[in-house]
Amino acid sequence: MIILSIDSSTPVAGIAVSDGKNLLGEVMINTQNTHSEKLMPMVAQLLHDLQMSIQQIDAVAITCGPGSFTGLRIGMATAKGIVQGGNKKLIAIPTLDTLAQNLNHYPGIICPIMNAQKKQVYTAIYKSTETGMERLSDYQAIEAETLAEQLLALGETVWFTGDGVDAFADVFRAKLGEQCRLADGNTVLPRAGALAMLAAERAEQEQFDDLYQAELIYIRKSEAEVQWEARNQQTQA
Repeated sequence: MIILSIDSSTPVAGIAVSDGKNLLGEVMINTQNTHSEKLMPMVAQLLHDLQMSIQQIDAVAITCGPGSFTGLRIGMATAKGIVQGGNKKLIAIPTLDTLAQNLNHYPGIICPIMNAQKKQVYTAIYKSTETGMERLSDYQAIEAETLAEQLLALGETVWFTGDGVDAFADVFRAKLGEQCRLADGNTVLPRAGALAMLAAERAEQEQFDDLYQAELIYIRKSEAEVQWEARNQQTQA
């Protein structure tokens, strides 16, 4: 099965193509959230470089959040458009799962953290096993210091990855000491190649998402939604 993987959950856009077992090609561009302009040209260019056509794609994988509200919506709309236009399969995978996959086979606890602003991170806790990455907690938005205290109680080495590493490294180092390990390089970014690996596992088990029911995972409301609700409540008061 040929799978096109798309990640637009952060300012870095990623596209990958795999055959279910091998990664055939991958490209990442720091587009600074201009995903609406870049995603489809990136798809077209990668397919051209691989001497493939969109008709050869059997399934489309997409990161479904959390992440940039606008980026997620653009990515999901792009994926659904390709799926609907070509009668293909859809695979939606949480961004935190994709980040954790970057550190597959690392010892200890894997903790992807995405900067959620307001001193909070989007996160979940994982551990690498012989059968793959196992998620040990729910997806959540939590204050970095509270998360650090929870991880300290586990008594294991903790590997952090994601864009929250730069923002909260000092918090985790102070709380966890020698238990704290920080990923670097490309492992701190959601990679379409990692998404492709997870999508291949889902495809092998024929676990596809319904085109019309697949939803984004926001975890919490956007600041615009919070402000709108506050204004609406004041108007009704």
